Amino acid sequence: MIKRRYPSPQDIGISIPPTLIAERFDRGFAHGVRGGQLDRIDYFRRSFRLGFRAAKLYLRQVRRRCSIVEFPQRFRLRVI
Repeated sequence: MIKRRYPSPQDIGISIPPTLIAERFDRGFAHGVRGGQLDRIDYFRRSFRLGFRAAKLYLRQVRRRCSIVEFPQRFRLRVI
């Protein structure tokens, strides 16, 4: 199994505003970088959500640098 080291917000230059809880922001960022989803009530706290959002924006930027614009999306169409 390959162990990957994901960057922390401080490693990539994201400053955490003083109004947020830094530990929760870091957990949200780590969860977002690893590809998690917001599926628990604890994940909807403001600091966690903003960390999660920062991770998703960071990943979008990394993908663009690697010439990956968007991953294909799966759509489900239901015809009645």
